[in-house]
Amino acid sequence: MSGSMKKMSVRDLDVTGKRVFVRVDFNVPLDGGRVADDTRIRASLPTLQWILRKQGFPILASHLGRPKGTPNPAYTLAPVAERLRALLGSPVRFVPDCVGEEAEQASRTLVEGEALLLENLRFHAGEEKNDPRFAEKLARLADAYVNDAFGSVHRAHASVAAICTHFHPATAGLLMEREIDYLGGLLGSPARPYVAILGGAKVADKVELVKNLLPRVDAMLIGGAMAYTFLSARGVDVGTSRVEKVSLPTAAGILDAAASAGVRIHLPIDHRAAASLENPGEGEIVPGEAIPEGRMGLDIGPKTCAAFAREIATAGTVLWNGPVGLFEHPPFHLGSLAVAEAVVSSKALSVAGGGDTAAALASFSLAEKFSHVSTGGGASLEFLSGLTLPGVAALTDRS
Repeated sequence: MSGSMKKMSVRDLDVTGKRVFVRVDFNVPLDGGRVADDTRIRASLPTLQWILRKQGFPILASHLGRPKGTPNPAYTLAPVAERLRALLGSPVRFVPDCVGEEAEQASRTLVEGEALLLENLRFHAGEEKNDPRFAEKLARLADAYVNDAFGSVHRAHASVAAICTHFHPATAGLLMEREIDYLGGLLGSPARPYVAILGGAKVADKVELVKNLLPRVDAMLIGGAMAYTFLSARGVDVGTSRVEKVSLPTAAGILDAAASAGVRIHLPIDHRAAASLENPGEGEIVPGEAIPEGRMGLDIGPKTCAAFAREIATAGTVLWNGPVGLFEHPPFHLGSLAVAEAVVSSKALSVAGGGDTAAALASFSLAEKFSHVSTGGGASLEFLSGLTLPGVAALTDRS
């Protein structure tokens, strides 16, 4: 792994008797004042339990939704505090603001085994503005800093960037450490053959990722709606499938670059298509590369599944970013399911990134069988695109 990726971790801190500011990602869906999906809360537990075991006092901060810099009861973290109490099995105090006298008072009066959850960071405009004055107020609450919110590190916000100037070292939590290790490993020297599976809707969203991966991978398997832009760039008729006209030259350029770099690119050689996206029904198999007029491709077909699976079977490393079909609507989940099954039955180190990919794997009950499923959505995409993430850059390097 590239040495520059090594960051100091919570394990390097002596947290006994210290107040530890932990930036978590509790941006969870709520339904009627209850947490609808607690995956992100569960993901933070190892770090919180580590701090509590070492007799530290965790002070947790997160954003939720987009309250636009003013308090809004629809985005309160109070239901999260309730869910966290149940999951942690220990007391969690909640305060109605993330800075100011009440929060400072609560941070000073925690008792051993107790955690404090602050109200939504984005109730203050200073959070999204990366305001140093707001960061300084947050820093007053604690003696040490841990960032365990990988999903937020691609944004230069006060709780992930500006605050780090107040703490030496500024450290990564256990979840963040895993993300940096696995994703950093993909940019280092991964086991070969290295296969990237790319899906999702838009080529435009993945251009930087593809450019950064091309010199690194041995093969690229392209599915999802973006595959139709690539097929179209090669002059294949794709019926009424979604094509980004503006990205056609980009797609053609990528295909040329891959050919000259000796990277094997697999595009769909058959499809599961339907008349419309609104009412896809069961769809039908289109046996060749071209899709007839009046039909739109919504998933890869069985021959493509087999071709992808053959490439995956010999892989040493697999990165998957983006489902290869409309997985939310059976039977258009079959392509993504076949890809997922091929990956978990291979011997490859497997990393999945992006919210939709994680959702697809969860729906197939296969997430646990991947080496690592990134919690980071946009952050994992930017990381793998080789971009500098402000929240990672702000953490202290391991010397």
